[in-house]
Amino acid sequence: MKELVTRKAGFGTLPVFFTAISTILGAVMFLRFGYAVGSVGFFGTVAIILIGHLVTVPTAMAIAEIATNQKVEGGGEYYIISRSFGINIGAAIGIALYLSQGISVAFYIIAFAESFDPIIAWLADNHGIVIYDKRLISIPALALLSVLMLTKGANLGMKALYGVVVTLFVSLLMFFMGGTDYATEVESFDVLGHVTSNSGFFVVFAIIFPAFTGMTAGVGLSGDLKDPKKSIPMGTLAATLIGMVIYVFIAYKLTFNASPGDLVNDPLIMAKIALWSPIIYIGLAAATISSALGSIMVAPRTLQALAGDKIFPASGINDFLSKGKKGSNEPVNATLITVGIALFFVAMGDIDSVAKVISMFFMVTYGAICMISFFQHFAADPSYRPAFRSKWYISLLGALMCLFLVFKMDAAYAFFSMLIMVLIYLGLSRFNLEKSGMANIFQGVIFQLIRQIQVFIQKADKDDQNWRPSVICISGDSFERPTAFELMRWISHRYGFGTYLHFIRGYFSKETHALSKSELERLIRVADISGSNVYVDTMVSPSYTSAIAQCLQLPSVSGKDNNMILFEFSKRNPVNLADIMENYSIVRTSGFDTCILASSDRGLEIKSEIHIWITPSDFNNSNLMILLGYVILGHPQWKKAEIKISTIVPQESVEAEKEELLELIKSGRLPISAHNVNIIEREETRSNKELINQYSKDADLTIVGFRSEAMKQMGEELFQGFDEVGDVLFVNSTHSKIIK
Repeated sequence: MKELVTRKAGFGTLPVFFTAISTILGAVMFLRFGYAVGSVGFFGTVAIILIGHLVTVPTAMAIAEIATNQKVEGGGEYYIISRSFGINIGAAIGIALYLSQGISVAFYIIAFAESFDPIIAWLADNHGIVIYDKRLISIPALALLSVLMLTKGANLGMKALYGVVVTLFVSLLMFFMGGTDYATEVESFDVLGHVTSNSGFFVVFAIIFPAFTGMTAGVGLSGDLKDPKKSIPMGTLAATLIGMVIYVFIAYKLTFNASPGDLVNDPLIMAKIALWSPIIYIGLAAATISSALGSIMVAPRTLQALAGDKIFPASGINDFLSKGKKGSNEPVNATLITVGIALFFVAMGDIDSVAKVISMFFMVTYGAICMISFFQHFAADPSYRPAFRSKWYISLLGALMCLFLVFKMDAAYAFFSMLIMVLIYLGLSRFNLEKSGMANIFQGVIFQLIRQIQVFIQKADKDDQNWRPSVICISGDSFERPTAFELMRWISHRYGFGTYLHFIRGYFSKETHALSKSELERLIRVADISGSNVYVDTMVSPSYTSAIAQCLQLPSVSGKDNNMILFEFSKRNPVNLADIMENYSIVRTSGFDTCILASSDRGLEIKSEIHIWITPSDFNNSNLMILLGYVILGHPQWKKAEIKISTIVPQESVEAEKEELLELIKSGRLPISAHNVNIIEREETRSNKELINQYSKDADLTIVGFRSEAMKQMGEELFQGFDEVGDVLFVNSTHSKIIK
């Protein structure tokens, strides 16, 4: 790639403009534009021009923007896309782009042969020489063009380009200066006049659209430009806008000088309107050969840039294709390959179906460029500082129009083109691991989106009508006992938000900082393997108390304030239960709801039952307990599980409590069935713990409420004695939640 960067031909802005405008005002303009005017009328043709430029103008502006941000080297559009989206995606689009450019050489050469119709007719009428196959013209023309490019390179190509551009504009001038008797005979200017045919608007659009797709042709010269940041925006935008204006005037001139029937039936109606008829044939020849010249200059440079990035699997292929001529770095070997591809399609003669694929690949390229520009507006990358800026909505419009039109033109070819590009991308990904470009853009976009959402949520009114858990958990036993992380994973999967902090006891120093980074990497791997939505981090603090005080002040990843804290201890070895009890008052001061998980050694893969126990003293806790049960059921591990609610009430309250619960179920506010409600009458001789141990011994998770007053009275005993059941989640709510 070094040769591509250091050696240039030193072209200015005019080559970019001439290459683009000569491709825009090409074969379609001379051979098929009259057909468009005759088929859909003047207003319909203007609509085609405007719709087509809803793609080309945003693309031209996006190219100008991206080109003024970075040093654009050889490879044109490929270079822009690969340096913005990454090598793999850039190469997938670049290969498709190269093929469309290479096949375009054949397309324009075949169209060039069409301009010899008057000469073929003259030879047959006056000399008896009959040319049955126009390949006798197109193949020698391709050979001559190839020899000139291989021997003289881009410098001769640009000199020839100046000549054909002058011829092209003279032919257009003669066309506008000419006229017909129809112009004097028509009584009024019929802007809606057209023939009735089976060709719908988008059928005509698909035929005409390639006329507008040459505006990026000059970008392929980026490696040969003296100042790409200046020449690409000026040349590309000027060619696009001037081409659009010229097409509108051509449509007006055709409508005013020929009937719709003549416009549809005579492909070269422009020759009858022009001041001197032969100039149209000469102009057609000039337009097609200039387009072919532009393509044969640009396509090898795209291939050379692809090989320079070593995207092909064999180093020998990359070295061969990236090699350039000494002094000018002309892509001789890449040109040979391009000529071979063009010769193959010229020999086929009829490439109508291939031309559709060309259009699809160009459209996909334009859409990708517009999407790059759109994403970059929102990624807020500090290194993205273009001198020229498009608008995000213009780039988005261009991308959406590309997607819409590519399927309108031909859905089968659109699908086929995209499938080829996906297969190329998958193939490249197997041996090229460079994927950072696109990832960086999307990360920037996501970062900005999250920031805006968090600010919005923070400003929104907070109420319990739409309550959801935003839980923070701090544990020093993350790798010895992952039960707390598992619970966080369930809560955070769908309805809630979770921040899991691994506690490292000690003072912050170089050593503890390094340890925290190492432990964080382990946590991230665990989170990734488990597919969790939990945000993980580490915290270094000299004591458990200071760590809790710190984590209670941390902002939530959701944008809303954290509203719940989760502690965890082992039922088998409750050594840290005392720390939890000691720091409970700090949590109450913060207003957080509190969950304390007593984890067992039971590790069941199949989650089938969540038991929720409600007592008369759980007035504040009950709704939070039920909501947590419902949130946990949202995780795939619990998709076959069900909630069972057991309530322990005095004898006189049994019927009233049952009626209230059944009403909640009937109204759909509890995600349980009536047979899963168990009303248990309080027994004087048996404690609540005994009843829970009896009825929930087979439960996968048991949720029990607790009150601050009971905690003060009973201490650690409140959370112990549940030996017959599995994991127990103790819940304390600061105030009653609302179940809708």
